[in-house]
Amino acid sequence: MVVCRMTLMVCKKKRSEIEKKTKWWKLKKEECLEFRQKLRQALGGQVVLPDDWETTAEVIRETGRKSEKGEVSKAKQKAYDELYTRLDTREGEKDLYRLARQRDRDGKDVQQVRVIKDRDGRVLTSEESVQRRWKEYFEELMNEENEREKRVEGVNSVEQKVDKIRKDEVRKALKRMKSGKAVGPDDIPVEVWKCLGEAAVEFLASLFNRVLESERMPEEWRRSVLVPIFKNKGDMQSCSNYMGKKLMSHTMKGAKRRAVVLYEEVRSSGEVCQSGAGHAVGQTEEFKVEVGLHQGSALSPFLFSIVMDQLSEEVRQESPWTMMFADDIVICSESREQVEENLERWRFALERRGMKVSHNKTEYMCVNEREGSGTVRLQGEEVKKVQEFKYLGSTVQSNGECGKEVKKRVQAGWNGWRKVSGVLCDQKISARIKGKVYRTVVRPAMLYGLETVSLRKRQESELEVAELKMLRFSLGVTRLDRIRNEYIRGTAHVGRLGDKVREARLRWFGHVQRRE
Repeated sequence: MVVCRMTLMVCKKKRSEIEKKTKWWKLKKEECLEFRQKLRQALGGQVVLPDDWETTAEVIRETGRKSEKGEVSKAKQKAYDELYTRLDTREGEKDLYRLARQRDRDGKDVQQVRVIKDRDGRVLTSEESVQRRWKEYFEELMNEENEREKRVEGVNSVEQKVDKIRKDEVRKALKRMKSGKAVGPDDIPVEVWKCLGEAAVEFLASLFNRVLESERMPEEWRRSVLVPIFKNKGDMQSCSNYMGKKLMSHTMKGAKRRAVVLYEEVRSSGEVCQSGAGHAVGQTEEFKVEVGLHQGSALSPFLFSIVMDQLSEEVRQESPWTMMFADDIVICSESREQVEENLERWRFALERRGMKVSHNKTEYMCVNEREGSGTVRLQGEEVKKVQEFKYLGSTVQSNGECGKEVKKRVQAGWNGWRKVSGVLCDQKISARIKGKVYRTVVRPAMLYGLETVSLRKRQESELEVAELKMLRFSLGVTRLDRIRNEYIRGTAHVGRLGDKVREARLRWFGHVQRRE
């Protein structure tokens, strides 16, 4: 059994330890400070001054302060001019989105919570108690193991020789790995291997093959750093409203990329089921994780798909009667009795292999219901009935309408707009750049899933009205300025939203046709 040791990292930096980076301070600023320091020393020493030395000293001080402020102001303006000029180039695109994120964080009242609640809801304030609570929560969450059958019938053990990892496979894995990601406990980013080129490819191929032959991996690969990330909903002081993100060794991730390529080859052959399957308080002690898969590992989705494929083999039906995405399952039936029967079959199939159906998250909906009576039960407990539910980001209504989905798309667009409003509302940034940020951040949130929705003219107009409000806010104009919508769109280089929806429908139709 492979045991993973994990450290809960809840990044801490004291205010005194944070290095202040003032981008526009240059040598002239330092010269001004040096001048003022010499002035203070001169006034306090044995220096012959005129009779009205107090007036003279005050004039000198004021002159020094004005000179200092003037130099800082000029340097600051020059730095910002260079910034906006760089943002208007292709090389400055990454800086543009980084600036938007930074301004969004700076605009929040609460960015980090340094206290947390215990099991009983009491607020913990000391650093030691908060660390203990985080360790206790994640250690219990990640080591909970349900009862299951010890043996799985019908599964034969297969042992065969594993081919050696080739250099071209390592080269392909490194190319597919993204740069700029947080490093694991070994502090070796993937950029190191990319910079070394062929030397890194040769070394990593040799290392990975030694791991395969010896069946032992480096000790650092067993360790990971777990960072709790707030889900942006619920109480910020409750541990259950945080998801743990693992930071693992980039080198280990590169080794697992070979299995991902194998998985893609198996999936393309049709042998897998078609349904698919910072908190600022320091660092806790290590704890073991003996259950489940590495969260964030390239190999985990592949292994999870194999497990779900095996578990659901006896109970799943063809789409649309059964639809699966990771651990979210939709079961469709023509009657309540059939739904209850299918739920029981799924519950039995999952629990006998150590998994559980969440009663709190299970709900049902009747589409075009004629009779309002009747309930659905799971293990004797009544399942919650809803008029709408959200699946894969889209809202499904019981009456078949899409009005609420349109409203949520508008709200999602405004949420995205607020996140980048620090850039969109900056009048020093050109309209072309604002239009690009809008097209890449805001519009995808508004268009998500609409290619499968039958929009009415009124609903399409509702989306376009919201879009024009965002564009007018971004360009600093109002309806009182009497500027036509066509001019607003042309200035920001943004086409009509209705046309983009129709393009998305045609693109989706092409995907469906090619799949058939």
